[in-house]
Amino acid sequence: MTQDNTDAASTGADAPAYRSHPYKAFTVTVADHIAEVTLIGPSKGNAQGPDFWTEAAPLFAALDTDPDVRAIVLTGSGTHFSFGLDLPAMMGDFGKVLASDAKAGPRTDFHNLVKSMQGAINAVADCRKPVIAAVAGWCIGGGVDLISAADIRVASADAKFSVREVKVAIVADMGSLARLPLIIGDGHTRELALTGKDIDAARAEKIGLVSDVYADKDATLEAAHAIAAEIAGNAPLVVQGFMDVLDHSRSARVDDSLRYVAAWNAAFLPSNDLTEAVTAVFEKRTPQFKGE
Repeated sequence: MTQDNTDAASTGADAPAYRSHPYKAFTVTVADHIAEVTLIGPSKGNAQGPDFWTEAAPLFAALDTDPDVRAIVLTGSGTHFSFGLDLPAMMGDFGKVLASDAKAGPRTDFHNLVKSMQGAINAVADCRKPVIAAVAGWCIGGGVDLISAADIRVASADAKFSVREVKVAIVADMGSLARLPLIIGDGHTRELALTGKDIDAARAEKIGLVSDVYADKDATLEAAHAIAAEIAGNAPLVVQGFMDVLDHSRSARVDDSLRYVAAWNAAFLPSNDLTEAVTAVFEKRTPQFKGE
């Protein structure tokens, strides 16, 4: 896939380096003070593999400091927003801790990995340029973590959402359990997280996960850009001030939750059920959990 990370307004010698960086998980364009960041995979359904987790934090940090960017639209390429964590691609990083006899060394490495991956999602939440997520198709697991870090979410009528980690014997640890209660409330969060059920765009709008639903992906992206343009037309330092004030009260709660779940998973993630879940993914079957 050939990607174009610049536009006509950002190809000059003074353009920030990130705009021409050869990202593997994203494309980036900037025009009229709006950056469009598109997930591109490389795995099916824009699944979040190693490239996503290493590229997201520096990309959003760069967007945060780019004075020409006043708002960001985040979307997915193709039919779907994101299938979430690319488990097969991440097995090289997860393999050691899956061993039932994993000692302090592998567990410490895994804890550090989780904290690093959390940093990728945190970079979206911490960006002082408002992020509008435009969701079409599936938004699963890590995809929900990602949009929960956005400031505003809109969806197409075909969008479906799932906090699916419970289905693969993992406690969600990238931020959805910390941020969703502040967006949709504790009860809805518990229902989605404990069942792993899928919900459609109409239900997502009803519970407040998305602000509006549009006919299709193109209309959703257009609406996201319209919101971004409204924001970009306001005084940028005042917008950043609003962001700082709104984030202040929630940041300590989110940070505490993220630290706790990283430690919890480093201690308790390895299990026979997790091994069964991973095996079932590779064998394309339904896992049989035994609580072991």
